[in-house]
Amino acid sequence: MKEILIFISNEYADWEIGYISTEIRKSNKYKISTVSISKEVIISMGGLKVNPTYAIDDILNNGIENFEMLILCGGCNWRKERYENEAVKKLVNMFKENSKSISAICDAVTFLAFNGYLNQVKHSGNSWEYISSVCPNYTGKNNYIEKQCVRTDSFITANGTATLEFSREIMKGLGLNTEDEIDNWYKLNKSGFYSE
Repeated sequence: MKEILIFISNEYADWEIGYISTEIRKSNKYKISTVSISKEVIISMGGLKVNPTYAIDDILNNGIENFEMLILCGGCNWRKERYENEAVKKLVNMFKENSKSISAICDAVTFLAFNGYLNQVKHSGNSWEYISSVCPNYTGKNNYIEKQCVRTDSFITANGTATLEFSREIMKGLGLNTEDEIDNWYKLNKSGFYSE
């Protein structure tokens, strides 16, 4: 069974991957695995403690043929590290060079923009103004789309308020269900059973 690899770091935004990790696991099509800089316990913004499945070096040394997608979760650490993390860049490069999908939400999108991955790719994020203000080498203004989430052949990007849209586009990209089933799932979770 192929794996979906989720990168997490301390103070990752646990809610941003809550829906999608559940739907991937329920599908029985892929295995969920987590990766971080090391295998030390990671604590989310909500206080959840996770033992990463892999350290980044495990992946870099053994390859990614068994992985289908890399998901970069948002959180506080991206900004604290000023969007510079060589190990994560190596991981992203490995997925990109092997034509594997890369998904990012919230400040993980800013990391991709900061490091030039989105200059030639249609994408969304936490606003064009924000991205351009913190990413001096970002030249992707013409590719920025003001949508909750944007899916291309190689990247799925979403702003920090788009957890459901992010999950929907990943589900479609992975073919977890039919388009109609995924759209119905989205509508139910977006609107609920009752209107307020």
